[in-house]
Amino acid sequence: MNEELRAELRGPVLYLTIHRPERRNAMSPAVLQGLRDGIERADADPAIRATVITGTGDKAFCAGADLQTGKSFAFDHSRPYQGLADLMRRARRATVPLIARVNGACMAGGMGLMAMCDMAVASEHAIFGLPEVKVGLFPAQVLSVLQHLIPRRTLNELCLCGEPVSAREALEMGLVNHVADDVDARLDWLLARLLDKSPSAVRRGLYTLKHVQSMAFEESMAFTESQIVLFAQTDDAREGQLAFREKRAPQWTGR
Repeated sequence: MNEELRAELRGPVLYLTIHRPERRNAMSPAVLQGLRDGIERADADPAIRATVITGTGDKAFCAGADLQTGKSFAFDHSRPYQGLADLMRRARRATVPLIARVNGACMAGGMGLMAMCDMAVASEHAIFGLPEVKVGLFPAQVLSVLQHLIPRRTLNELCLCGEPVSAREALEMGLVNHVADDVDARLDWLLARLLDKSPSAVRRGLYTLKHVQSMAFEESMAFTESQIVLFAQTDDAREGQLAFREKRAPQWTGR
């Protein structure tokens, strides 16, 4: 896509890799735009079944904003939508699963990239943190994607104290799904469990999951009872039930 965000299609999986190792894979306008473009590409292509977001090397997933430039927080106040926030909005609408491959330090805005993903796998040596208060800032936008992942008091401590936690601590608090010495082997294991399922069920299911998250109970029930009717009308639903009765593997079409 560009020099700072590399896109590679490996079978049905699109890998989006932040390629700024000299800056610990810190974000830049090109990185944010590349991630957004990648999510758009995956949603538009029915052959893409999952998107993996990661960073180059083994030291950093993403260190957040690039403070070395001195321009990371020089916002154009005439623009109502800013880069990172707009990327998170787009990720929220994605119907292809986003998986974070956390290969190293995941800090500040990098926590937002990880949290906007639907699942996350981390290396044993990865660390996580929200150190913004150490430089007089606060993880404001990140709160929108973090606040539903972990308990409020845990979130308060991460934000207000700014100290990092280990991968195992991140696993215990629910920030990530899995931690492993071999992060790629664990990622492949997770992808295998996802990719053999109905493409239409996964896409429409992710749409449903994201919509009910902020709904009250009665609103959620009304929405989901309408959704199950749509699920049942897909070719995949008919094929899946027929394959179950015939005791064979389903042949998915994604329709």
